[in-house]
Amino acid sequence: MKRLAPGELDDLAGALAAAKLPTADLAESRRTFVRFDDDAGLVGFGGIEGDDPDRLLRSLVVVADRRSAGLGRAMLALLEDEARRLGVARLHLLTNTAAPFFRANGYAEADRIAAPPAIAASREFTALCPASATYLVKAL
Repeated sequence: MKRLAPGELDDLAGALAAAKLPTADLAESRRTFVRFDDDAGLVGFGGIEGDDPDRLLRSLVVVADRRSAGLGRAMLALLEDEARRLGVARLHLLTNTAAPFFRANGYAEADRIAAPPAIAASREFTALCPASATYLVKAL
């Protein structure tokens, strides 16, 4: 897991665009993105947004040619461990397509109206993800 510097977001943006995930706010503050590689090369990317005990899990994506090998679960576990190290109490996310994956990894559906103010005010909630996206939360 390698933390990406602000000038290293091009590969992340490309992977997200290929997966039809939001890219408009990647360079904004309060976002930390990481790159996952193994001996075979690039696996994917993920990120955490915010600085409160409640934070957004952002942009978890496994590159197309590495999917269906359990790598997403491993990447998620590493991001959750990093969140715990940072003192995060709960991770929140919105997804249009991956709710079954996140449910299988301990995330529970929640009502968007119940989101903490910092989460509800994020661009992810207010502009980037449609109202039809599934809102999920996991206590760490």
